[in-house]
Amino acid sequence: MPELPEVETSKRGIQPHIQDKILTGFVVRNSQLRWPVPEAELQSLRGQRLLHIRRRAKYIILQFQQAAMLIHLGMSGSLRIVDSNAELKKHDHIDAVFGDDCILRLNDPRRFGSWLFSTDPIDQHRLLQNLGPEPLSADFSFDYFYQASRKKKQAIKQWLMDNKTVVGVGNIYASESLFKAGIRPSVPAGKVSRAKLQLLYDAVKLTLSQAIEQGGTTLRDFVGSDGQPGYFKQQLWVYGRAGQPCHRCGSVIKSRVMAQRNTFYCPSCQPR
Repeated sequence: MPELPEVETSKRGIQPHIQDKILTGFVVRNSQLRWPVPEAELQSLRGQRLLHIRRRAKYIILQFQQAAMLIHLGMSGSLRIVDSNAELKKHDHIDAVFGDDCILRLNDPRRFGSWLFSTDPIDQHRLLQNLGPEPLSADFSFDYFYQASRKKKQAIKQWLMDNKTVVGVGNIYASESLFKAGIRPSVPAGKVSRAKLQLLYDAVKLTLSQAIEQGGTTLRDFVGSDGQPGYFKQQLWVYGRAGQPCHRCGSVIKSRVMAQRNTFYCPSCQPR
């Protein structure tokens, strides 16, 4: 599943091509995504200028003069910039057509993504209004992180992945950050010391920043907006490496299922 760095990479990839352009058309080839695509409402944006693009959690927001498009890539979605001569690929479900023959195209094989419409202030949208702070923003302070963890009985990995705690720290980056901080994923969040939480806080910021810089994580379904895969996978310490030796100590990387997600850790480097 594309995580925050992959979505940020996509946002940065498409922005220079469509920023400030007029939406001239909207094509829906398959409206049955996670939620039905509101084609009539989206068509109403024709003739409007795209004022700005931003990311909130794993959503890409295209803000026009009178409304916004809200895009989520789901488990397998990707965005590409193409022109009208580009050959259609299987699972190319939606085109947003801009001036100068510039098309923003969504490909989504599993159709768990979404493309929605909103006239309300976007941060009040039902999918965004209860989200926690962005992990690379000033709102995500260590004092907030520490206080939010106190008395929490939930395992630290599940707590870290909760979008009400902080947005965008998905399975890959939670596993990697916990390894760097030396914290076992199953430890209750409220039992983690202040010193260890400081290490985790720093690791989350560093891991996400590095992943964004290198274009996200190469997964089977993800490609950036330029069609190129991300390059962070080569630097993963534990994720997807069950049975292999730890790069740091040589112990065998373990895996277990937590909240229906595979979790990877080093029993020696993450003793508790």
